[in-house]
Amino acid sequence: MTETAALVVAAGRGSRFGGDLPKQYASLAGKPVLRHALAAYQRHPRIAAVQAVIHPDDRDLYDRAAAGLDLPEPVPGGAARQDSVVLGLMALASRRPRRVLIHDGARPLVSAAVIDRVLAALEHTPGAIAALPVNDTLKRAGTGDAIAETVPRAGLWRAQTPQGFHYGAILAAHEAARGQALTDDAAVAERAGLAVTLVEGAPENIKVTTQEDLMQAELWLSGGTQETRVGQGFDVHRFGPGDHVTLCGIEVPHEAGLLGHSDADAGLHALTDAVLGALGAGDIGQHFPPSDPKWRDAASGLFVEHAVGLVAARGGRVVHADITLICERPKVGPHRAAMADRVAQLLGIEAERVSIKATTTEGLGLTGRREGLAAQAVATLSLPVRPGAAS
Repeated sequence: MTETAALVVAAGRGSRFGGDLPKQYASLAGKPVLRHALAAYQRHPRIAAVQAVIHPDDRDLYDRAAAGLDLPEPVPGGAARQDSVVLGLMALASRRPRRVLIHDGARPLVSAAVIDRVLAALEHTPGAIAALPVNDTLKRAGTGDAIAETVPRAGLWRAQTPQGFHYGAILAAHEAARGQALTDDAAVAERAGLAVTLVEGAPENIKVTTQEDLMQAELWLSGGTQETRVGQGFDVHRFGPGDHVTLCGIEVPHEAGLLGHSDADAGLHALTDAVLGALGAGDIGQHFPPSDPKWRDAASGLFVEHAVGLVAARGGRVVHADITLICERPKVGPHRAAMADRVAQLLGIEAERVSIKATTTEGLGLTGRREGLAAQAVATLSLPVRPGAAS
């Protein structure tokens, strides 16, 4: 019989997070958010088994996140979180655990101390959850968002995870609650009449729901020592034969194409240089030499993703990009939103953090003579300050 197992639930889609990846696979200090959560339980001396529940489409992402952790096969999740938890609990049945801790895969910073407090409470109660008392004054909104009343905050807590239970009791409670829309496992236990104790959580045990949450998690991990870096890039390409140009990852119909070793996407080339510049990592030519045939006709999104990967390896992230396209033709306006969406996808941020602008040179120079087009970009990075770095 296993004393205590941990069930890490990571089957959600995280629509509010934005970006190209589900939030549990976003990079946090160079590692996926989910890996931080899994590793916290695997290294805890009182946790005998760690079982992950994932979305069926995320197996490749999970394998990369959990590489080297020696965990059992992940369990495919269900349509709703409660379904995923039940499937995970059933997968643990062969281990016959006495207790189970259920944790959100998007809470990467759970500490051993919080886990210990939940386990201690389970010695004398069938359920216990980490939580924080509400300190802010609460208001209930009425018609038109006018304040209807002030809600007394005495006795109110913000629930976190882990939420721990006696295994048999919570499995039975979940099976009885199938089809009910309950917000967490404690609510399932309450519905079944199980006593659930509140224990002290931790401010840093945040759930990553938005990009701002991810930035806050970076701050916690770095001890609050983050720095902002800004880089700039510039690129220009001559027009040549063709019927379209590629700008910021979008094919734009035009009477000519652009000449270049790759797809000649001046917008993404400038952006790549801006990210590399902010990181102090050279320029695009050093990483992707035009003399190398492997990059012939390559999609420039690969260059941006490479630069973003270098930032993630340093524990940082790109937080904003501003790109200006300089040309008389083609018209950029009709494609601006699609360009912003594509750049945001490549950077792993919301589209509102990306600006795409266009301008002309009033008929002057090579762009004014319609011989080609140019682009300039500015990228803003948030990076942990390395130990010993000058403040």
